[in-house]
Amino acid sequence: MPFSLWLSLVAVCAMGAMSPGPSLALVLRHTLGGGRLVGVTAALCHAGGVGLYALLTVLGLGALIVQWPALFQLVTWVGAAYLAWLGIKALRAGSAGAMQQQAIATSGGQAAREGVLVALGNPKLILFFVALLSQFVTPDMSIVAKALIVVTAMVIDGGWYVIVAVALSHSRVLPWLQRRAHWINRVTGVLLLALALRVAAGPLG
Repeated sequence: MPFSLWLSLVAVCAMGAMSPGPSLALVLRHTLGGGRLVGVTAALCHAGGVGLYALLTVLGLGALIVQWPALFQLVTWVGAAYLAWLGIKALRAGSAGAMQQQAIATSGGQAAREGVLVALGNPKLILFFVALLSQFVTPDMSIVAKALIVVTAMVIDGGWYVIVAVALSHSRVLPWLQRRAHWINRVTGVLLLALALRVAAGPLG
């Protein structure tokens, strides 16, 4: 995979990880309820679930491209529509959402379990990955390139939520984010809509 294309993959995976949703709520809740280490545990275990979904998606997309190109195109358009729906949802979210959480006592074991379950128990994550990774999977892609896609998605997801857990463990950060949640949702919504258009336009060269 060319370095420039890999940088595009990093940017796209980062957008997916940073979009507000149940994953952010998970890390936020465990960080507030158990502290930094518990929040980091939730983040890393969530990344493990994301890595599994990324692997399944890459393998499945490769098979679709080779055997059913028309179906692959249909799945890609469905993924683009889902990204657009997420963007519209974020634009309409206002200041409410995943950042409005209360601290509930939690443990490392609970954080690990829920981190995996939130990832694997969210079938929409597959659709999200289909939309994102369809830009990078090609019929002749090597196993190394596929592994690079999976590892990149997993590291970006885990890295982002570890940063979130570390940042939220400082008491001043969460109120700052909550005061600006409306603008965060707006920016995220616009970026998701732009990403949906890019996915609909076809694979990156």
